[in-house]
Amino acid sequence: MKHICFYFQVHQPFRLKKYRFFNIGEDHYYYDDYANRSIMRKVAEKCYLPTNQLMLDLINAHGGKFKIAYSLSGVFIDQMEMYAPDVLESFKRLAETGSVEFLSETYSHSLAALKSKDEFYKQIKAHKQKIKEHFGQEPTVFRNTELIYSDGIGEMIADLGYKAMITEGAKHVLGWKSPNYLYYNALNPKLKVLLKNFKLSDDIAFRFSNKAWEEWPLTTEKYIEWLKAIPQEEEVINLFMDYETFGEHQWAETGIFDFMRALPDAVFNHSDYKFATPSELADSHQPVAPYHVPHPISWADEERDLTAWLGNELQDEAFDKLYELEDIINKIDDKDLKKDWLYLQTSDHFYYMCTKFFADGDVHMYFNPYDTPYQAFITYMNVLSDFILRLKEATTIDSLISEKDITRLSKKQMATMLEKYEKVIDKLKKKLEAPVAAIEKTKPKRKAIAKTKPKAKAIDKKKPAIKKIAKTKPTTKAIDKTKKESTAIEPAKKKRGRPKKKS
Repeated sequence: MKHICFYFQVHQPFRLKKYRFFNIGEDHYYYDDYANRSIMRKVAEKCYLPTNQLMLDLINAHGGKFKIAYSLSGVFIDQMEMYAPDVLESFKRLAETGSVEFLSETYSHSLAALKSKDEFYKQIKAHKQKIKEHFGQEPTVFRNTELIYSDGIGEMIADLGYKAMITEGAKHVLGWKSPNYLYYNALNPKLKVLLKNFKLSDDIAFRFSNKAWEEWPLTTEKYIEWLKAIPQEEEVINLFMDYETFGEHQWAETGIFDFMRALPDAVFNHSDYKFATPSELADSHQPVAPYHVPHPISWADEERDLTAWLGNELQDEAFDKLYELEDIINKIDDKDLKKDWLYLQTSDHFYYMCTKFFADGDVHMYFNPYDTPYQAFITYMNVLSDFILRLKEATTIDSLISEKDITRLSKKQMATMLEKYEKVIDKLKKKLEAPVAAIEKTKPKRKAIAKTKPKAKAIDKKKPAIKKIAKTKPTTKAIDKTKKESTAIEPAKKKRGRPKKKS
């Protein structure tokens, strides 16, 4: 039996407000409530509410045979509780159908798997509790932040008892192999691995409204033909994408809702595919080979690596500084500090610091509250500096030191830190500007070459100058008084010649 598996990532971060250096020690609230609420409500109206209703209608219309899966980040659920309880209720109605599976992930949509196993496990546990609280399910399939996966990460998930994990079917990992099979973790074969078919997924998620695309417009009939053209022995087609594909990335005017509304009926009537959730695929199919990923991959950008979040000096500095605080966090029992610790780990903060402005630049600007990655870095480090002050205060043993003393002393340290960060930024800017400057320098050089062409004509101008010199020869003869055979012309020539200067 051949199956289609739809999985949707649903996430919104808590965006930081404009937090300046002089706020450190004075203002302990970091979030832009207006932006967070307005963006949440905007996307709710354009995407979450209409798409949830569409999915519910499709499930009911096909008697539960249409099935889908969601991964809701914990910070997204927190924002639904705060700003969009109507969206939360619509997800609960989907859960009640029995045709929707909710996956497990890190609570704060974090990169903890790359840094701290303990923190990674804590967030998974907290997220699992949140899913059970709202939707009555205990997830058995795991989806890491942005589909980040490696052999080691998969092994950790297997140790927690999950039956399967989903990730990207990266070309540089698969080679000649197809993503349309079930695989298993290379270190622990008990964990099954489902791979995204990026071609068929991105045809919907990214190319649907692109009029320059050679396959535009994408119709349901055309898409079904592509599915039917897949070799019969290939068993599963995993269509993984952002939920904001519907109504936000691809506006309603593009016809994306009409396409999705017609797709299940076309699949059932014109192909031999059925729909299944990730856990159903893990139960019904046998893996064919290990998926060997020694170095972490993701579903982001052209490279399918981690450079969207980590790799440049800004990102690495912020990321390392954050996780240096883990031991201190584990020693305190402060609800507000724990919450901020979670929210500051959200991967979006590091995503905003990305300096990739080429093929993937437009993607990195989506809902980005900063004009430059340098602004993102400075804002985040200012917030982190204040967070460090609060941690110091919470763990101070000497009660004789007042809060003002701690703030004053720490601000000196922060000023030193800021100088360091500015140097890092300048260094990175020079690296990024160097290739552009090199290109610009070639332009004047090319013009200079063009300007040399008229100079070549000067060679021709020398000819009259030579003739002029020749004309002066008769005057020299006129000066020579020893020649007695002077003609009447000689005096005339002498008059035309320049008189000698008197000594």
